[in-house]
Amino acid sequence: MHQIIFTLMLSIALPIMAQSDQPKDLQPLPELSEPPPLPEQSEPPLPELSEPPPLPPDIELDPELEPEITIINRGEDTIEEHRINGELYMIKVIPRIGLPYYLVRNRRGGEFSHPGDVGSDVSAPMWRILEF
Repeated sequence: MHQIIFTLMLSIALPIMAQSDQPKDLQPLPELSEPPPLPEQSEPPLPELSEPPPLPPDIELDPELEPEITIINRGEDTIEEHRINGELYMIKVIPRIGLPYYLVRNRRGGEFSHPGDVGSDVSAPMWRILEF
């Protein structure tokens, strides 16, 4: 019983002793003021473009290199099939609820390959995390 009373009195006395040991000449820290505002920097306005700028004369568009996009509506979901030279390389699925995800053909050695196994040439669904 004496140990409990001693411990209780010690637990009360220690905080009081700790407060009385503080030097009296300490002054509170001055309040921090807000930094001065930065000067306004205006950016020049971007020119309005109604149509894309023309290509240089030595470059021509190759329609075979342009991706062909086929949009399929299934119920409330939208599926976009992306093809180059008639070969399907990516599918974008836009569900009614949730974020769009992509299914892309796997590449091995820098070329598309298909070993013949079911589902082996398509990646797992991928979601866009960051977009710049």
